[in-house]
Amino acid sequence: MNTIKKLAGYLWMLISPLLILFLLFEANQKITTATAAVKSNVILQWVIILLIFTPICIGFFIFGKYATAGEYDHLPASSEEV
Repeated sequence: MNTIKKLAGYLWMLISPLLILFLLFEANQKITTATAAVKSNVILQWVIILLIFTPICIGFFIFGKYATAGEYDHLPASSEEV
């Protein structure tokens, strides 16, 4: 099970920057294709999306880093072990 946790950690560390890059690519594409009348609304929407998902992706990366370092190898079975 610890091997699966480490592999999942590497997966999270790989997916999180790729997700940010994908969101930046989509934002650029949507903003450049927007008409002048709706451009400000599209920019505002994508700024909000990026502000919400960037910290989430950073958290995924940190979670993956801890998983690959073996921090989750032994999880407490009861509250007495904490």
